[in-house]
Amino acid sequence: MRDETDDGVRVWLVERTYSDDEQNLIILTYATPDGERYFRKERALTSFSDTRDTTAAVDADPENLGAVDDPDRREQYAAEARRMADVHAPDDVI
Repeated sequence: MRDETDDGVRVWLVERTYSDDEQNLIILTYATPDGERYFRKERALTSFSDTRDTTAAVDADPENLGAVDDPDRREQYAAEARRMADVHAPDDVI
């Protein structure tokens, strides 16, 4: 399971939440397998026919990664990223 790819840093889907502040906004959080870095992607759903796929992993630009400072959250992200990597190919639709 490699973190670095030719296209950036591979991060795995660890959390999918709905924004409290805005309707129809989904927040996808991807993390590195060690749980130390994360990538957040916001997606506005414009209609029920909006069919953009969410994949198990994406390759993110290292400059767009944040640090996970909370040790409990880091452990949670690491466990979920490893689980996703163990059972899914990066381009699997989740």
